[in-house]
Amino acid sequence: MKTLPLFLGAAFLLAACEPVNDDATGSDIAFIAELPEGVRAIAATNQNLEAVAVDPVDNCYVYQHRNAVETTLLPLRTREGRPICIQKPEPAPEET
Repeated sequence: MKTLPLFLGAAFLLAACEPVNDDATGSDIAFIAELPEGVRAIAATNQNLEAVAVDPVDNCYVYQHRNAVETTLLPLRTREGRPICIQKPEPAPEET
């Protein structure tokens, strides 16, 4: 199952991001213009897949949730309830 995080990481690098200033959350968020198909396939239903970004703090996908009271970013989760994250690439070993 180690290939899934690598696939998601590679797919994210190829995905275009669209910076959006969201006045409701008060932050600049780089929403992904086209969510990779692999992420769509494992994401649970009832999540907004049209406004997804990657949280730079933990490299996990978040989605924009709006309701009558607030707009917030929530972790994008699989059908089993696990967060969907991108594996950080390993730094290349230094040559001596």
